[in-house]
Amino acid sequence: MKRVVSLALAALVAGGLALGTAGTALAHNVLVDSTPKDGASLDAGPAEITLTFDQPVQAGERFNTITVTGPDSTQWQGDGEPTVKNNSVTFPVRPLGPAAEYSVGYRILSADGHPVTGTLKFTLTKAGTGTPATATAAPAESSSPESDGGVPIWVWIAGAVVLLGGGVYFALKGPKENAGR
Repeated sequence: MKRVVSLALAALVAGGLALGTAGTALAHNVLVDSTPKDGASLDAGPAEITLTFDQPVQAGERFNTITVTGPDSTQWQGDGEPTVKNNSVTFPVRPLGPAAEYSVGYRILSADGHPVTGTLKFTLTKAGTGTPATATAAPAESSSPESDGGVPIWVWIAGAVVLLGGGVYFALKGPKENAGR
């Protein structure tokens, strides 16, 4: 009986350590390059923005989006669909306006189905002649912190506790019921 209790406690401790020290999965796409580069200073605004990732990106209508935000929260992303070629996604951009810092927020869908989000910034040093997108032309951004499509960690922890607790219960209860037979 003591051996069963010891084994059950060892399994419980090992399971707790495995859950407690588990790191995040590194299988998601990661931005490895961009044109323009993050933090770049440009004399003229780019006609397009290219994002390059370490893994393939899914093509499809509305899978991949960007928002280009300028001063006073003006929107500068283009109206056309992005072009996907293996690991790169190219987005059209409107001719830019005032000399200022511009922020590029992106959301792409990796080949494994996980959305990847991020931001980069660049500075336009000479004013352009463009006009911002109208409020109705600007795509809505998702501000949900759980938009990555993954299962929350608490579900895994609760499942592990139930499984380990059930295993300990049956390990402690089992030998007593079988001893009389």
